[in-house]
Amino acid sequence: MSRNTTLDQATRTAPPSAAPLPSKTTRQLVDEALRGLRPAAPVAPSWSHRVLPAAVRGLLADLGWWQDPTPQLPSTHLDQVLAVLRRYGWCQSMDVTATGRLCIRGAQNLLEKTGYVTPEARQRAVHYMHQTLAQAGVAMQFFAWNDLPDQRFSAVQTLLETAARAARKNGE
Repeated sequence: MSRNTTLDQATRTAPPSAAPLPSKTTRQLVDEALRGLRPAAPVAPSWSHRVLPAAVRGLLADLGWWQDPTPQLPSTHLDQVLAVLRRYGWCQSMDVTATGRLCIRGAQNLLEKTGYVTPEARQRAVHYMHQTLAQAGVAMQFFAWNDLPDQRFSAVQTLLETAARAARKNGE
């Protein structure tokens, strides 16, 4: 009996520091690692961006009553277009649907209207998209390519990522 008593006393629980930590899924770990690398999609434009004309916002900025977002380089703009499409959803045949989904051009319009890209930087980003399509043997405008019946979001994502990489390679 003394032997059973000794075994019962020897059976103890591990201290809290030795308890296994809850593990994260691979997707959670990848998202954490890439969080700083991916540009965040801008929040939906405020009422002031939708209602106030750019000239009025510029005047308010000159008075110190308004702060527009900082315009981005073409590579960052392309990354932001992809982030917007991931956040709000991708569509075809129209710039914006009634439910708020956007095509590539619709996402670019949103970013330009809210001040995240200048028209010049947007045009350079379009050049990189067309250059990427041409390298793949596609001879059409990016918005027509976006609307092809068999088009998938994965192809749109690849286009934007490849064009952004090309822009970064050129220092933009």
